[in-house]
Amino acid sequence: MNKYSYVHIKDVIDIDKFNDEKCEVTLIHEDNVKKAINELPDDELIADLSDMFKIFGDQTRVKILMALESGEMCVCDIAAVMDMSQSAISHQLRVLKQSNIVKTRREGKVVYYSISDDHVKEIFDMAMVHVQE
Repeated sequence: MNKYSYVHIKDVIDIDKFNDEKCEVTLIHEDNVKKAINELPDDELIADLSDMFKIFGDQTRVKILMALESGEMCVCDIAAVMDMSQSAISHQLRVLKQSNIVKTRREGKVVYYSISDDHVKEIFDMAMVHVQE
């Protein structure tokens, strides 16, 4: 062990600073707690929402979505924009399509990808504004 191990953590971190942030009572705002409990969606919906944010958590998928904001594109065009293999792009597009974040349109032998709807664009744009603040 060294001086940064968990045994000496109390010497490195001011534990009292965190203790000041804790509530000293068990429940003080009962109405707020009841309201929050009643307004929570079911676990399945929360899991779906969490999965969507996990999808946005991959830089390659984010870049693909940014590229698709300019309009629909085929795999080879997206691969050229991203300077990646078509196979790698196809894998990420499959994940995005299974999550209904992108949709496809076939024209002959070419499959075009686009962002599935305005909701996805709005979520993505709002997140971009937030990180730029």
